[in-house]
Parts: sequence; C-alpha cells; structure tokens
Amino acid sequence: MNSCIIGIGSNVNAEENIPRSLQLLAKDLKIIGVSKMVKTKPIGFTAQEDFTNGAVKVETSWSRRELIQYLKKLEDRMGRDRSGVKSGPRTIDLDMVVWNGKVVDPDYYTRDFLRQSTAELGFTDGNK
Repeated sequence: MNSCIIGIGSNVNAEENIPRSLQLLAKDLKIIGVSKMVKTKPIGFTAQEDFTNGAVKVETSWSRRELIQYLKKLEDRMGRDRSGVKSGPRTIDLDMVVWNGKVVDPDYYTRDFLRQSTAELGFTDGNK
C-alpha cells in the first residue's frame, strides 16, 4: 500500500468544490486524514480571489504515476480550466506533495501552508 499527501486548493466556489473533491477521492482512495483548510493569497497571478488550501492523506495500491493521472482526470471532471493563466483561478487543484514519506513537490519548500498542512497530517521532512 502506498501513502500519499495531496495538496488541495480552490478559489472558485471552494466551499462546494473542496468537499466535493474529497467525496470523489473517497470513492477511489482510502482517506486517512484531512487537514484544516486555510485561506491564502494567490501566488503568481494575483488579480484573483484568495484560495482555500489544505491537504488530504490517502492510501492506495496505485503507482505514483497512476495516482497523478487520476488526480488530473479528477480535476478535469470537476471543471478545471487549463487554457488560462498557469497560476490563475482553479475550481480544484490536486497536487501530490508527499509520496511514501518523501517530498515530491518542490512547492513544499516555498509554501508555508503546504508544510503546515502536511505536518498536521503527521509528516515531518527528515531532509531539513
């Protein structure tokens, strides 16, 4: 069984899209825990609404690659628009942050909310 912490965020109807994404994730993955959701200012393209961000810890028998593909398909299914600004508004953003105890997303090191959310789910970075 593989363990993964997925960063979750939205700034388009976040109060609906985040719970919906968690419900959909729970249909295919074993959810171990969900962090608190926090409001954050947008990064990069700042002329947009604040984000709601957090993390979810899951277990899966899928490979890392299979899980990444699944997350992209889930984002698409929930209406994520990939045609606009890269750091623009998101109905849902699901990014693998930690895979089997190792940080796999460099954003972890630059975004306090990711470190706080993953710590809340029991992860501590042994590389620091």
